[in-house]
Amino acid sequence: MNAIALDDEPLALEVVRSHASKVPFLNLKADFTDAFQAMEYLQKENIDLIFLDIKMPDISGIDFLTSLNKKPMVIFTTAYTEHAVTSFELDAIDYLLKPFSLSRFIKGCNKAYELYQLRNKSGSADYVFLKTGYEQEKVNFADILYLEAAGNYVNFVLKDRSLLSRMTFAELEAILPRNKFIRTHRSYIVAISNVDKIERHQVHIDGKPIPVSESYMQNLTGLDKR
Repeated sequence: MNAIALDDEPLALEVVRSHASKVPFLNLKADFTDAFQAMEYLQKENIDLIFLDIKMPDISGIDFLTSLNKKPMVIFTTAYTEHAVTSFELDAIDYLLKPFSLSRFIKGCNKAYELYQLRNKSGSADYVFLKTGYEQEKVNFADILYLEAAGNYVNFVLKDRSLLSRMTFAELEAILPRNKFIRTHRSYIVAISNVDKIERHQVHIDGKPIPVSESYMQNLTGLDKR
């Protein structure tokens, strides 16, 4: 699993480098104190995970992440607690408060690695099994109109019915084919082929308006040409 680290404090990067060297499935390919150098690197390299500081002088970690068209998994590393809610709204894998121990660092890496493995295993499948109560139901990706977050659950809105399953959007994005689904909002993922109309702040699917937030607006770029 390839990773980079971004933090304006060299000593903080040294801690990440030291911890990362002890995680056998993690390859920390580069680290940066300059956010714009990190952006340029991400445009050229295939990176699975970012260890990302939040309070930096030129751009915050939150703004850095939302500016990326292709978002790797992220583990925030920060000395401040006040951005925890926002980070999880952006589906951060973990939120590490400095100074964090090696064991806490490894716990976050294990979470990321589970999603990494899930994403790689599910690349060729055209369906998913959803746990609904005590049963598991097969759902073909082609039958999904859109998905809506509902607390700790996801509501799968299909062409003929709806299903509620306990899972997170981070888990869901690891399963769904990226060429068939896009995130438009922290609470919505839509099936590209079922989008009827595209507007600046919403798309329409089967007559229903689905919101598009500023954070995910770049996902619509080129959608009308697909």
